[in-house]
Amino acid sequence: MVAGTPTTRLVVPKTAGPRMLALSACALAVFFVLSAGLAAPSFAHTTISVDKYDIEAGWDVEPPIVGLRNSVILSVVERGEVEGQSTGVTHVFRGVEATIMFGGESKVAAFNPDNLPGHYLSPIIPTRTGTYLLQVQGDIRGTPVDIVIPIEDVEHTAALDFPPVTGGAGDGGADAADTVAMKKAISSLQQDVSRLKSGEGMVPSGNSNSNNDAGGLSYNFAVMGLSMSAVAIVMGVISLTRSPAA
Repeated sequence: MVAGTPTTRLVVPKTAGPRMLALSACALAVFFVLSAGLAAPSFAHTTISVDKYDIEAGWDVEPPIVGLRNSVILSVVERGEVEGQSTGVTHVFRGVEATIMFGGESKVAAFNPDNLPGHYLSPIIPTRTGTYLLQVQGDIRGTPVDIVIPIEDVEHTAALDFPPVTGGAGDGGADAADTVAMKKAISSLQQDVSRLKSGEGMVPSGNSNSNNDAGGLSYNFAVMGLSMSAVAIVMGVISLTRSPAA
């Protein structure tokens, strides 16, 4: 039962049959499930106890998403003599160093105190999906500390994307699709230029002046069309390169 929640008594009429009893049991089960959900913590933080200190680490914004600014939270509290009571430990980083680790790479984290005593934040933009670790070494008020705390996995942007990115061109979505279309247009233009150089599709010149005039006119129109296509492709490339990053 959640603390502070008034006790709920389910009253079943005396004339209730088996169906009413079943519905009442279901309602009671739903109540307990919801109560348990309200009591459960909303953050996936990990706590490790060292002597009389509880050291907790996790992400400030969850779920953590690759490429989005976030912060690693470090909380250090000292347990009191009375069970359930604790006190935040201030000035922890006078004797402690914290290092963020991913794979074979590591970085000493710069933690700043939060408004709540014993809580510290280190800004970070995670650049890869997967598991990050926080290594805490040193001493807290004379107590040696050397621990590694796993924090929640960083997820791909697909976890929050809406509407879902489509386009069939991979993770790039619409931008990647535009790039593919541009490549196809350039390839088509190159083929047209090659056919124009070889004379394919041109009106045979022959000996007649009218045929010569028609051939020349056809050639001019072909050159004009290719020129306009080239201009359109150049404008498209400029548009893609100047598009703001998501």
